[in-house]
Amino acid sequence: MLTLRHLSLSVLLAVTSASAATSQVTSETIRTSAGNMQVSAVVTGLDTPWAFGFLPDGKIVLTERSGDVLLITPGEGAITLRNPPDVYIDGQGGLLDVLVPRDFAQSRELFFTHAKRQGRGSGTAVTKAVLSADGTALGNHDTIFEIAAGSSGGRHFGSRIVEAPDGTLFLTVGDRGDRPAAQDTLRHNGSVLRITRDGDVPGDNPFVSNDAALPEIWSYGHRNPQGAAFDASGQLWVNEHGAQGGDEVNRIQKGANFGWPVISYGQHYSGRTIGEGTSKDGMQQPATYWDPSIAPSGMAFYNGGSVGSWNGDMFVGSLKFDYIARLEGTPLREVEQIKGDSTQRVRDLRQGPDGHLWFLSVGNGALYRMSGVGS
Repeated sequence: MLTLRHLSLSVLLAVTSASAATSQVTSETIRTSAGNMQVSAVVTGLDTPWAFGFLPDGKIVLTERSGDVLLITPGEGAITLRNPPDVYIDGQGGLLDVLVPRDFAQSRELFFTHAKRQGRGSGTAVTKAVLSADGTALGNHDTIFEIAAGSSGGRHFGSRIVEAPDGTLFLTVGDRGDRPAAQDTLRHNGSVLRITRDGDVPGDNPFVSNDAALPEIWSYGHRNPQGAAFDASGQLWVNEHGAQGGDEVNRIQKGANFGWPVISYGQHYSGRTIGEGTSKDGMQQPATYWDPSIAPSGMAFYNGGSVGSWNGDMFVGSLKFDYIARLEGTPLREVEQIKGDSTQRVRDLRQGPDGHLWFLSVGNGALYRMSGVGS
């Protein structure tokens, strides 16, 4: 059965009061450093949305943590696809990220990250599926990867998946609430992994010949990375949740140790100091960090859009403070907070094929498009 969701593209209702219910935020104007931006809802009525991606024909695939996969046709409707991946709902875990690979028009393959039951615990996994020719169902499911030694408790799954310029896949995995595991290279917890599209290990991974490390690991010492993106030069960047303070943006390097939980700019929720301080030989420093924590999730680079002053800038969603952070410069720093009634708990954001920024609001249960007024 095809389920129609609420589409709000052709008929937009302006919200003029901050006291209005968030579910009614379908259109607003937000003032930014680049001028006024029009924010318009593309689909509303979403249940804990987690990620979205653009298909070549202009449709959008979107995941809800509860396990549904939606296919959205802007201006027309949204359907719930039949036969979604088999996921395990466990706290913060469920159906998480989606990747539309560059060859989708030929392969029709989609990649999903999700929580998978592992004995008494659960872990982050990747399932590949094929979208049917009529665009109503998923098939040919293949779980190409799952982390080793799943942990109990429903925390810190990661979990972004991005396609590298060479076609390999990078997957972020949280420490699963087991802090020491992020320094244990015989576990996948707290790491950025690199695999092929079939789940195999690329031969040039840093630990492929090291018996003291799992071969999928590209970098480690991460807490809970929920944003990942490549910049225009092909460099991978990741953002991750700290504890109380110390949310980070990291420029990922092959084989590098990013320090968690030995070093951190945050502190435990009890107020105790984390590890050994903020630096240690052999451990990487973040490109930038937030204190207090903003709970970052989702990441996109703006390239070739209509706002020239934003070209090359990084955008990160805040789950805690309900805004979109714009970052730029060397050293990298947050230079702007884009905030409105629509930016409630921003979980994911991407630059669309139209050049504009699109973002998911968990607080509003909606997918939005942001463009310059008149665009």
